[in-house]
Amino acid sequence: MNYAKADSFPKSIMLQRSMGPNPLKMCEELLTGARMPRGSVVLDLGSGAGLTSALMAREYGFVVYAADLWSNPSDNMRFFESVGLTNREVIPLKADANALPFAHEFFDAVVSVDSYNYFGRDPQYLGTHLLPLVKRGGTLLFAIPGMTRDCHDNLPACLLRSWTAEQLDYMHDMTWWRANIEQTAGATIVDMHQMCCTKEAWADWLECDNEYARNDRAAVEAGALDYLNTITVELRRN
Repeated sequence: MNYAKADSFPKSIMLQRSMGPNPLKMCEELLTGARMPRGSVVLDLGSGAGLTSALMAREYGFVVYAADLWSNPSDNMRFFESVGLTNREVIPLKADANALPFAHEFFDAVVSVDSYNYFGRDPQYLGTHLLPLVKRGGTLLFAIPGMTRDCHDNLPACLLRSWTAEQLDYMHDMTWWRANIEQTAGATIVDMHQMCCTKEAWADWLECDNEYARNDRAAVEAGALDYLNTITVELRRN
């Protein structure tokens, strides 16, 4: 896949601001084929250091609320301004995914890249905390780090080179996620498939010079990507 929109950002920005496998490429692939017009009001849930929010605002023309619990909204706003965006195009805020401060049916869409697995494993989460915020007929798009098949009963040694069994419990396969999401009334699964960019996004991440990327290298070099993938989930609110 050609990632023209992701590649419109200098690689140095990706290396400085990524918090996991290249979020720009994952976001562009996630949005491929999505029917969301310019001007759509979008919640970027778990926006991290703002890369995906900047991509959606600058390259797709969405009005983006960049919500994250751990990043600094002021730092993110300075980043958005450095790539030509204003606070009318992207709005950074600190928010807990379990206590989102928005009115019901406020958003045309929700996008979550490399974060939904932290809070969405609770099968009650989608229907209780997230779905009510989306307009009827609206879209929810998740790029979820996962497994090609659940192997928690016999974790491969390569995965344990970088992560504990507790950390790996955040990752599951498509069958697990489908069963989780199907428990929510009012959400229709439009599509669910394995993303194409996983290995490329991981390769970009491992070029980053930070302790988290350095920690992940041991597992990847030992063959972890034979067991890991990224799962696209597209939902529609009924």
